[in-house]
Amino acid sequence: MGRSRIRNNIRRLRFEHDEMTQKQLAEAVGVTRQTIVAIEKAKYSPSLELAFLIAHAFGRPLHEVFSYEAEDAAD
Repeated sequence: MGRSRIRNNIRRLRFEHDEMTQKQLAEAVGVTRQTIVAIEKAKYSPSLELAFLIAHAFGRPLHEVFSYEAEDAAD
């Protein structure tokens, strides 16, 4: 089984939402700014609940905020 990777559009969406800061997003979803930083940089994969909360904060469906890309096992 190959590695998997959760990708996100959080940075772009923050700027599309009146240049929302990481701190503002963190407060809206109940986590620390550092958690948002780690998610944006793909260093941390959010729980399903947190992913839905982030999508809701942007008023977008989950698939517009996060995507799943499996790497080919042959690589």
